[in-house]
Amino acid sequence: MKRLLVGMLVVGLGAASAAAQAMELKRFPLNDVAEILTRSGVELDPALSADGGGSLKVIATEPTVVHLVETGDLDVENARLLYQAKLRTDKLQGQAYLEMWCHFPGKGEFFSRGLQSPVTGSTEWTSTETPFLLKAGENPDNIKLNLVINGTGTVWVDDARLVEGPLQ
Repeated sequence: MKRLLVGMLVVGLGAASAAAQAMELKRFPLNDVAEILTRSGVELDPALSADGGGSLKVIATEPTVVHLVETGDLDVENARLLYQAKLRTDKLQGQAYLEMWCHFPGKGEFFSRGLQSPVTGSTEWTSTETPFLLKAGENPDNIKLNLVINGTGTVWVDDARLVEGPLQ
């Protein structure tokens, strides 16, 4: 019995430690079109939502990039950034995925794309993410969060967040 309790305690502490290491830097509920950078072809859908507050609906008639938000300077380095969001699709011919651009003063912009887990066809809400690894001294002064649609169809995006975690 003692071994079982000690084992449960170790597992519990390990899970708490991992959760404590990840920190949400910014959350974007995406339930107001006025907060979105690309407004053309984007509308609020109050009926469909992953978080209960509405979502952004994009009807793509051609491949497009929807510029969702920019963060400005978050003062983060030596970390793993994760851009996470929920995506839902209807009759998407092609793929949709998340894209993150980090701007570094004097060096330019560098990107990460969620090509490892694109959505296609017709799906329910799907959690997606794309990482960006920042070494010590790499501190972006702006981060752009986009939705890329390589094809045609309808894509909803909701509950976006930027999370900081350890480089591991």
